[in-house]
Amino acid sequence: MPRLLIVECMQEISSFNPLPSQYDNFHIERGDELYAQRGLNTAIGGALSVFEAAPDVTLVPAIGARAGSAGLLSTDGWQRLSSEILDAVETRIAGVDGIYVSLHGAMGADGELDPEGYLLTAIRRMAGPDIPIVISLDLHGILTDRMLRQIDGLAIYHTYPHVDFADTGRRAGKLLLEMLRGGIKPVIARAIIPALVRGDELITRTGCYGDLIRECQRIERDGTVIAAGIMIGNPFTDVPELCSQVLVMTDGDESVARNEAERLAGEFWPQRFRMQGKLIPLDRAIAQASTIDGPVVFTDAADATSSGASGDSNAILKALRHARYGNRVLAQIVDPRAAAAAHKAGVGARIETTLGGFYDAERFEPMPVQAEVQLLSNGRSRLETMKIDLDAGPTAVLTFDNFTVVVLSRAVSLFDRAMYYSNGLDPQDFDLIVVKSPHTEHHMYDGWVEKNFNIDAPGATSANLKSLGHTICARPMYPLDESIEFTPSSTVYCR
Repeated sequence: MPRLLIVECMQEISSFNPLPSQYDNFHIERGDELYAQRGLNTAIGGALSVFEAAPDVTLVPAIGARAGSAGLLSTDGWQRLSSEILDAVETRIAGVDGIYVSLHGAMGADGELDPEGYLLTAIRRMAGPDIPIVISLDLHGILTDRMLRQIDGLAIYHTYPHVDFADTGRRAGKLLLEMLRGGIKPVIARAIIPALVRGDELITRTGCYGDLIRECQRIERDGTVIAAGIMIGNPFTDVPELCSQVLVMTDGDESVARNEAERLAGEFWPQRFRMQGKLIPLDRAIAQASTIDGPVVFTDAADATSSGASGDSNAILKALRHARYGNRVLAQIVDPRAAAAAHKAGVGARIETTLGGFYDAERFEPMPVQAEVQLLSNGRSRLETMKIDLDAGPTAVLTFDNFTVVVLSRAVSLFDRAMYYSNGLDPQDFDLIVVKSPHTEHHMYDGWVEKNFNIDAPGATSANLKSLGHTICARPMYPLDESIEFTPSSTVYCR
């Protein structure tokens, strides 16, 4: 009976967020606590559905560590987290026949810019050369040479906005079982593309990136390859191997793996121009929104907490107030000082406080407000798609003039409506809704608003990539550099 070790470590960071993340940002599931993900739309949940359906498999859950997107993980935080993960693996790895590791791929720590590569190298050292290791990855991850040298197989998200978490885990789980039972000899080809991308063309349901992903799915489904994906990295994770890249895995056929990886990379490259953020100046967006009868969304992708931003941008609120925009505005902001003041005063009280600029003060000057406390909560909710718990800490709903603002104490993912709903607010009751995420699932906003404005605003996750100040990633890199010659080539990994 094959024994399978299960490990998870997931976080995405923005190197341009001034607030470091810490060990306490992580939700840790130890041993059998990982079974709490049964039935959830997570990679672990998907893998468990495969493993537990196999009567001859014994599972050895080791540890799961998951954190919301944030700034660079601190030195102390990384040392404690990595030690705990590797200690858990070491105590459980004896006698296992295969290993599944669920990763994001866009981590970064102070002193270790390839945390996933570090963990996989240590796990491979403990496992020895013969035990297969399969990983799953977010398509926004950065798969490094060091990671590829440790693994035998992979599965990569195929959707953005992401809805196929569990499906990716299922694909990884099936691959690991096939390796153990069928004698697959995996070959992985990697084609690096010197481009960072952002924008609406990355929406896989409608964009040109989705057309390329469907080609990856076709060659998986028709048996040409075992696995294929195109990882676009997280352009805000400034690390040495940040890039876009094609990954193709075959059963021993190096030629097919190379050809398909290079073909897809060659098809991606001419479309890099389309795959850039198309931003509208904030003043123009306000002027246009003021003439639209139906509801509109202001997308504040520059302060997207799910991409690693601090969440304390008040740029849109300030501009709307300055322009005297008169319709009903709904927004969210991370500001523990304002949330604490509201909790101290109580529901119904009027308070004088500031909003924004709590963490990223160089970008955002705090905005004074006189507001009424409409509602107080513990800031707990669940993501709509993944059903994973959110904990934003003490949270308050403040109102002033025509503004309703949900004030959070901690940054959590805001790529759905969970934190609005859990604080008694329905976005459809408002005229202008601020969304701190580059994209959401279509039905959440785009299916019913008149217009979604992708705002050009400052922030740690701005789609204006040249404005961020990359200093570590390889150069030349489009669009940071313009004149780049590119001929697709690939590197083959075969353990």
